[in-house]
Amino acid sequence: MDDEPLARRRIRSLLSTETDVEVVGECGDGASAVDAILEHKPDLVFLDVQMPELDGFGVLEKVCTVHLPMVVFVTAYDRYAVKAFESHALDYLLKPFKRERFGDAVARVRDYIRQNDTTDYEERLAQMFRQLKESKQRLVIRAGGRLIFLRYEDIDWIEAAANYARIHAGRELYTIREKISALEEKLDQQSFVRIHRSIIVNADKIREVQSCGPGEYVVILRDGKELPLGRSYREHMTRYVESARSVGRDERGKAESV
Repeated sequence: MDDEPLARRRIRSLLSTETDVEVVGECGDGASAVDAILEHKPDLVFLDVQMPELDGFGVLEKVCTVHLPMVVFVTAYDRYAVKAFESHALDYLLKPFKRERFGDAVARVRDYIRQNDTTDYEERLAQMFRQLKESKQRLVIRAGGRLIFLRYEDIDWIEAAANYARIHAGRELYTIREKISALEEKLDQQSFVRIHRSIIVNADKIREVQSCGPGEYVVILRDGKELPLGRSYREHMTRYVESARSVGRDERGKAESV
């Protein structure tokens, strides 16, 4: 999958000498690549990182919940990104690449398929996405042979369960092996608030905070879910409320000055 016809032609030519490889399709843009992968469900995809409409990462995001092929990235990326590929990707080809280097990449894919080591591959791919694309926009979750790209804004709340965290997002529930304290460090402190030693809430999902007895409060989400507000975490909620009020005042000031 490459937007350069010459690059696609070269890869097709090199694959023609691989007797155990059948080329089922090629595409010149990300959207077509998604359709082709979902239709043919190939074992291996050579995927350009930079393509029109949808880049290589976007392609994987669209298909990974249905079919996650082995991927060899084809890229002209900068040094920083190449370090991420070297550390986590199954393999990558840095343009322009030689026949020998291409052969090495195909051989590496064969080894992975022969060993059926998909768990390691999925984890490597997830790690690469964390480094290259996630920032504070997405959480990459590996679950049951799938990679889930969960937008932080879609998370309702998170609860701790020993060394695991349960992520509630609408009707979906994802369990990941990560302590809630480590997960909290990844979250935008302006968007998520710790309300209990075992609970973090997406502040945008909060409908109200309600008293339920002397000194006791519950946080009520938009969907009606009630969560306890821990005594030692009330300051967190207070800071969030004050911050929200400050932002509201700033926005009103901007509107009045226009």
